[in-house]
Amino acid sequence: MSEEILINVTPQETRVAVVENGVLQEIFIERARRRGLVGNIYKGRVQRVLPGMQAAFVDIGLERAAFLHASDIHLGEGVEQESDEGGNGRQTPAITELLREGQDILVQVIKDPLGSKGARLTTHITIPARFLVLMPFARNVGVSQKIEDPDERARLRELVLAARGEDDPTGYIVRTAAEGIDATAVQADMAYLKRVWAEITQRAALTAPGHIVHEDLPLAMRAIRDLVDADVEKIRIDSRETYEKVLKFVHKFIPELRGGIEYYPGPRPIFDLYGVEDEIQRALEPRVPLKSGGHLVIDQTEAMTTIDVNTGAFVGHRNLEETIFKTNLEATQAIARQLRLRNLGGIIIIDFIDMEDEDHKRQVLRALEQALARDHAKTHISQVSPLGLVEMTRKRTRESLEHVLCEPCPTCCGRGTVKTPETVCYEIFREILREVRQFEVDRLLVLASQEVVDLILDEESASLAELEDFIGKPIQFQVETQYTQEQYDVVLV
Repeated sequence: MSEEILINVTPQETRVAVVENGVLQEIFIERARRRGLVGNIYKGRVQRVLPGMQAAFVDIGLERAAFLHASDIHLGEGVEQESDEGGNGRQTPAITELLREGQDILVQVIKDPLGSKGARLTTHITIPARFLVLMPFARNVGVSQKIEDPDERARLRELVLAARGEDDPTGYIVRTAAEGIDATAVQADMAYLKRVWAEITQRAALTAPGHIVHEDLPLAMRAIRDLVDADVEKIRIDSRETYEKVLKFVHKFIPELRGGIEYYPGPRPIFDLYGVEDEIQRALEPRVPLKSGGHLVIDQTEAMTTIDVNTGAFVGHRNLEETIFKTNLEATQAIARQLRLRNLGGIIIIDFIDMEDEDHKRQVLRALEQALARDHAKTHISQVSPLGLVEMTRKRTRESLEHVLCEPCPTCCGRGTVKTPETVCYEIFREILREVRQFEVDRLLVLASQEVVDLILDEESASLAELEDFIGKPIQFQVETQYTQEQYDVVLV
């Protein structure tokens, strides 16, 4: 599989595109005015402890207080020993035993503020490097589950244990990119991480509560650290300044990548060259066409995301069940790509076309699992429900593409629909009756949109005449071109 990483830089924002076999798979956007917070370490102060929620709100200097759950609080040496697979089976103590209001605490952001929610925090600090992740408050050594070979997992764990030594109290996670590395690379990563942690502890002692202690790398460097693996053939950057910064970063930490980094000076924008801009626009639309003629309809709401699979124009060549099976199989690939591309997280409900054959259901689920295997975000898929729905979750740490690039429509306030002129017309009639019962007036003036005024004076003219006769007052209308279809005002004159 051929994979390229494209980095587009302007003074206002940096965008990173992951392209596999010429097709856009993921897009990351970081704006200068609103950088992501995940990975940043802050010195916080506990504002409120909520025993009923087993959580606390912590002031880290942001607009909204951040959320810290009891399960995300480090319990101290010897109390908590996590297994390689994560999770320890121990019961979390009450939040009141762990924190008190006014307490200063070192925390790390694990989830950006999303919508009306503040950032999510943890005290389980982790510092990533190219091959290792340092866990200063843990003792265990874990290996990424994406490294499946048991011999390689054992070899990597032994390398880390040997490099760490018996007296070192810190823990490590071996990242997927470490597959096949030697002891020298492990030692270099470990030395770098120890330097970073020493700096963090020094800064934390001098930093006032509500301020940042350690900021994660800018997006361009972060992408190279986290996304580059053996499949990546080329990294192309369209900014000379960023290209030189990346070269220095790579020379220091990932020297084997130097040959794969290119500066792109072409007159045509790099995202246009690869069709990325068009793909971003299409990723904001609810309908996703499939090559067979079928399509997906993706509806993202605050509670969950729903994905509906339809055969559309695809009629197949054999029978209905085979047509449905092929459409669902094709949809699994498109769904996996759209989840990554749109960065959809949380609860996701997939409504595949109903299949009668149990073997077909198993094959579609297996195809979906395989398609999601390359996803960097953690996913969990359940079985097909009695209603024929597939329920899944995808870990969400940053805003979706739609939330980054768009805002709710000011006309419909995010509903996706507006009231019809007829509905607004009857609302106006009711408002007129309400007003004349409360106040003495000589006449009324109604301000409304062109569509509503046209409807009242044309199709509803008889109803208007009856209303005027009933209230005994004349009603005048004035078109307000700036009003949306739902807006109106009844003015008493």
